[in-house]
Amino acid sequence: MSGGGHVKRVRALHQRKFRVAEGLFLVQGRKAVQELLASSFEVVELHATQEVARELHLQQAMVWPAHDLERMGTFAHGNELVAVVRKPVPSKLRYPGPGRFVLAMDDVSDPGNLGTLLRIADWFGAEQLWCSAESVEVWNPKCVQATMGSLFRVPVVYTDLADALHGAAGANVHIYKAEASGADVFTVELFRPAVLVLGSESHGLSKGVRSAPGTSIAIPAFGGAESLNVSAAAAALCMELVRPGR
Repeated sequence: MSGGGHVKRVRALHQRKFRVAEGLFLVQGRKAVQELLASSFEVVELHATQEVARELHLQQAMVWPAHDLERMGTFAHGNELVAVVRKPVPSKLRYPGPGRFVLAMDDVSDPGNLGTLLRIADWFGAEQLWCSAESVEVWNPKCVQATMGSLFRVPVVYTDLADALHGAAGANVHIYKAEASGADVFTVELFRPAVLVLGSESHGLSKGVRSAPGTSIAIPAFGGAESLNVSAAAAALCMELVRPGR
């Protein structure tokens, strides 16, 4: 393939329809690519400037002039390392084991938020991240970048979330749904295994998820802010769920 052909093929993966058609996605930047290379994900191509390839000892990298890397990557500037990666076989939904939990997201549309939520799931040891079918694609470049490598450690499962919650309840898994009208989380006794469910900032939980089994919980406000970013709320609730003594 010609140099121009390579650049065009990589650039096509900026768009979801080509990521779906090719079964590929992009990983960019030094930290994310180093996390990638330490994982089991299959790297199809690795593109780098000569300086980065030499500095990171990337013998398998295809070396390009900086202006070509700028065309391949999605960053506003500083595109010096771009990997083309094969999507893994989709993970199967698993209910959390004893003492464990999963984080579930209902219709989260912002890729940066989903990426940050995946980092939070990784930090607090969630076994999986469940996403409703309407949630943003995890392979979106902005989402991949926001995960900071957590994408390679925490399986993401797209599913009918209401059905998954009914199944989890039937398997004796505790379900906690974040809602503004819920009980003060500091007064609720939380148990694991558990599923912690959060919805989008703009719409909250969908009708099907609201009617699914579970206990509604809320983070009490001590100031005047109208709401919390979904990522901030997830971090606070995960901390409470895994707190020693729970």
